[in-house]
Amino acid sequence: MHNLRDKVVFITGASRGIGRAIALRCAAEGAKIVVTGKTVSPHPKLDGTIHSVVQEIQQAGGQALAVQLDVRNADAITLAVEQAATHFGGIDILVNNAGAIGLTQTPQTSVKRFDLMWEINTRATFLASQACIPYLKDADNPHILTLAPPLNLQAKWLAPHLAYSLSKYAMSLTMLGLAEELLEQGIACNCLWPRTTIATAAIENHFSQAMMNASRLPSIVADAAKIILTRDSHLFTGLFYIDEDVLREAGISNFDVYAVLPGTPLCSDLFLG
Repeated sequence: MHNLRDKVVFITGASRGIGRAIALRCAAEGAKIVVTGKTVSPHPKLDGTIHSVVQEIQQAGGQALAVQLDVRNADAITLAVEQAATHFGGIDILVNNAGAIGLTQTPQTSVKRFDLMWEINTRATFLASQACIPYLKDADNPHILTLAPPLNLQAKWLAPHLAYSLSKYAMSLTMLGLAEELLEQGIACNCLWPRTTIATAAIENHFSQAMMNASRLPSIVADAAKIILTRDSHLFTGLFYIDEDVLREAGISNFDVYAVLPGTPLCSDLFLG
């Protein structure tokens, strides 16, 4: 096992939710965090900005850099990665967390929403990975970790929200392909997906309070990410991790601490089962 001390971790969509949780968890292990996202000033409906997350990290004694980034902009991705690498002296880990959701059937899916999901989910994962590869090649134990599901190609996961499913599966395929492409360089490329729904703004804004209560906190994904990112990058690549399974393998059995409302039956996440 490796550790995260002084590792430079570049995270997309890190101003709230799972991205913020991973940022705080890695910072607690001594990593230097590059907090990227679009939100630089408080949003009326969404908590957190890239600056508030950096402040949280710094107040806890960690090191962090805020970089405003719209992952739909290819040039901005390149510049953000260069800025991060210059500031901290390299990049050791990329976490592709930024995401867009649209759970509509095909007749109800607008071109604008389709393009948004494709650009933020698929295209940004490819471009951020591409931009980080030159730096990851020089890193000790480099990782790319993407928040994307296992490739469960049952039609039931495609039919209800085809456009969204295509964009998420394309993220998964990107990691599978890069794992093989970058095998000789020792750059681990893996996916991580939650067993249950996670209490984030996406759930709060698109679903009921009952689903929020049946969800787990983002910290469960962050704890699983920390374990994955400390594994040997030469030995663990091309894998589709589930957060609960990662923690069970690490000897953790009490999951009540991650529950929004302990005792409530949990809601399984998409693409599982």
